[in-house]
Amino acid sequence: MKLAGISLVIFDLDGTLIDAYPAITRSFNYTMRNLHYKIQAARVIRRAVGWGDRCLLQPFVAPEDLDAALALYRRHHAKSLVRYSRLLPGVKALLSGLKNRSFLLAVASNRPTRFSNILINHLGIRKYFDRVLCGDKIAHMKPHPQILRTIISGFSLKPRQALYVGDMFIDAQTGRRANVKTVMVSTGSSSIAELRKEKPFKIIPRVKDLAKFI
Repeated sequence: MKLAGISLVIFDLDGTLIDAYPAITRSFNYTMRNLHYKIQAARVIRRAVGWGDRCLLQPFVAPEDLDAALALYRRHHAKSLVRYSRLLPGVKALLSGLKNRSFLLAVASNRPTRFSNILINHLGIRKYFDRVLCGDKIAHMKPHPQILRTIISGFSLKPRQALYVGDMFIDAQTGRRANVKTVMVSTGSSSIAELRKEKPFKIIPRVKDLAKFI
């Protein structure tokens, strides 16, 4: 059954459209080594992703080292993203198909704008998006609904005309708080159980499966 009345599809980036976890892991552990902290397993780092890079590092370093850690991480990450990130299967075909059907497309990410743009441009998907809004450009990051509300109002649309697609339980919370129908993909850092607990509109295995009902 196809969804009706949707004009705008808003996507999260990491874990939804893009697999940047190898790049994040490399930059994270580069930072830990250089500041003489314990390196972490990829699964530990993956579970900490989604709240912005400062929140990613904060639990693992002393408060007095956080600014230095963030500077090291960001310097390394600008190069790591280009080398170790990839689109998830079917993303370009999905985005192209939606644009050909005249949907408005946007990105809502807690990742800083600089790094979101590196990813989007390097992976060749910038042309598909009508708006990219990131956590450093708003007062409140996800799961606060501000990012979705800002994008939707910017197109003079109502929440019922938008669909949000994400991978973390905080994405489901964001969609619910913004009164936006939300689809979760199971390719990110939240478990199926965590996603189900938030009761999104739908949970799908891969983002390319979105084409089946929109």
